[in-house]
Amino acid sequence: MSAWNLQAELTALKEAALYRQPRALDASGGPRVFCSNDYLGLAQHPRVREALALAAQVEGVGSSGAHLVTGHRVLHDRLAVALARWTGRERALTFSTGYMANIGVLQALVGRGDAVFSDQFNHASLIDGARLSRATVVPYRHNDLEDLERHLKTVRARRRLIVTDAVFSMDGDLAPLRELAEVAARHDAWLMVDDAHGIGVLGKDGAGTLSSLALSAAQAPVLVGTLGKALGTFGAFVAGSAELIEYLVQRARSYMFTTAPPPALAAATLASLELVRNEPERRAHLQRLVAQFRDGAQALGLPLMPSATPIQPLWVGEAETALVQSRALERAGFLVTAIRPPTVPKGGARLRITLSAAHSAQDVDDLLEALAKLDLP
Repeated sequence: MSAWNLQAELTALKEAALYRQPRALDASGGPRVFCSNDYLGLAQHPRVREALALAAQVEGVGSSGAHLVTGHRVLHDRLAVALARWTGRERALTFSTGYMANIGVLQALVGRGDAVFSDQFNHASLIDGARLSRATVVPYRHNDLEDLERHLKTVRARRRLIVTDAVFSMDGDLAPLRELAEVAARHDAWLMVDDAHGIGVLGKDGAGTLSSLALSAAQAPVLVGTLGKALGTFGAFVAGSAELIEYLVQRARSYMFTTAPPPALAAATLASLELVRNEPERRAHLQRLVAQFRDGAQALGLPLMPSATPIQPLWVGEAETALVQSRALERAGFLVTAIRPPTVPKGGARLRITLSAAHSAQDVDDLLEALAKLDLP
């Protein structure tokens, strides 16, 4: 058989219930979505949409080039300053996507002779960034401080970088960030935190997981956040010391060698950020929904995984079973994604339910009623 028989591999994915296809959604209607990362319901907010449209009339659609050529605009600077102030860091740098931010930071900070200590449940962008950096990659067991410290004691390296998600995207649990910062300090390591799912949701003014724990830039020098989840727009940022950001401007290839995000998106994000800071009732409503869902799921005996965040996974096990249940929910009017390997380990398929401030208490009750009819483990 030819090594280029791609159709055979595609067929094997289908037979294993691991085949994926993008789904075209219509914002004007369709099933109620319970798998979106729009945690605060801002993606469709009138003020955010208006800011995007008005800025596009002035700035145009595209940025026209990389940040270091012709693509950097005043709006990009305004957004970076606002993000730095919000997160309590000296400076911030915007990237086109969270994936590019993580790859760029890791490639810039470490290389041959260095070591990256990575939680085994980290997002793919952190895993890929660590591999591409050419540093020695040392996975440690999920949230296992003893395993991490054992590796730190035995692996020799010039620079040591501990890398973790703050909120793990498939389980919804939190990293022990305060303890990780203490471990990093003991071993002369830096701590890099990807707070994609905590920014906007947790902390004072929604400034994220580090803010909720009052962890400083000295304790967690590298903070990565995304703009396309709770903030409802698009892109990502890295926040830290002025020295760190200036270094990334010079060395992060995914910042240097790609087109800058449209300036109108920066305007939309500034409007969204203002809403996040000034409307704490959105986060309060979201937390009430989380509590309502967890209480209801536990009363029904559903296989709920431990999480206090808007990410509420129901463990299923087999990929085919998860697909069947996801389709049953869609027939009942709810869109809930079946999460399957390789996103999660084999045998760890789940229904990844995510709650949003755009949901109502009635929406949650209706979803629980539909879940009660499923044949869950």
